[in-house]
Amino acid sequence: ALPYGTPDTPRLAVRGEARLEVDPEIARITVTVSARGTDRKAALTDLTRRNEQALTLIKSYGDAIEKLETGTFSLTPQLTEKGRHERIRAYHGRVTHTATLNDFTTLGELTTRLADLDLTRVDGPWWALRPDSPAHRNARTQAVREAVQRAREYAEALGARLDAIVEIADLGAENTTPMAAPAMRAFAGYGGAAVQESTPALDLEPERQTVYANVNARFTMTRPAL
Repeated sequence: ALPYGTPDTPRLAVRGEARLEVDPEIARITVTVSARGTDRKAALTDLTRRNEQALTLIKSYGDAIEKLETGTFSLTPQLTEKGRHERIRAYHGRVTHTATLNDFTTLGELTTRLADLDLTRVDGPWWALRPDSPAHRNARTQAVREAVQRAREYAEALGARLDAIVEIADLGAENTTPMAAPAMRAFAGYGGAAVQESTPALDLEPERQTVYANVNARFTMTRPAL
């Protein structure tokens, strides 16, 4: 247990909290390309061709694509449901990519064009901030200022003033469960027809991100005027 103050130097503990709503900095979409056929080589050929089409389309957006990563690849044989022999009915291939965009003006167009490709699924967008976003620092700074202001008001209510800062700590540093991150919305699209020049672009509104910061702070203050 933390030591208490003394009558001449009382000690007070407060919590500082901050909650900021800011615009997202990046958006992620997941693109899953599929192929299915009775012949393994033909299914793999179709998957390779569709995968190349999707990657070429994504890369054509240049600097708007901040990161492009391949997640998983699979080519799975599907057996017949009846019979004792291992008879393969079809082969199902799948490749998954994750694209990170920093230009939201092209996001709606890209997702629409990707969803219009054959057997291509699009999930997202997931809006987010970068780990080094200034918004995190701003929230922490505001939480500390709020803690100081709250402690000052407590001291003034007793006819005293703050004397010194004893400790300041994140809630996680004191084994306190941190506040969960906000949930993100998603949408999904399934491609069918070939890409058309007149394919309309989705109108996507970026979801504002909520940034939380919480700190515990302990101060000493002058002798209250009771």
